[in-house]
Amino acid sequence: MTMAKSANLYARIEPDVKEQAESILSALGIPASNAINMFYKQIIMCRGLPFDVKIPTARPIDMGVLSEEQLNVELEKGYADMKAKRTKDARQAFLDIRRDYGL
Repeated sequence: MTMAKSANLYARIEPDVKEQAESILSALGIPASNAINMFYKQIIMCRGLPFDVKIPTARPIDMGVLSEEQLNVELEKGYADMKAKRTKDARQAFLDIRRDYGL
């Protein structure tokens, strides 16, 4: 048995955020109202937000703004990590970055 959808939700959000999210939802074939309903159901099932809400401790470095000296320091760090086998494959690294920084 399905319950009729009769409750309204009014929320103010940034226009750019709304536009970007609705563009993605449209590409997925999901109306915004369905996505909001899914989000609310996940809140109920998780008894809280269905994702971690936290401030990242570090942001990715924008290599384009580094001086040559700063770039060399970062490359040396990467080389040291590689030699010490503190690495992961690229696919996992990109998945982690997207997850950690909401990309």
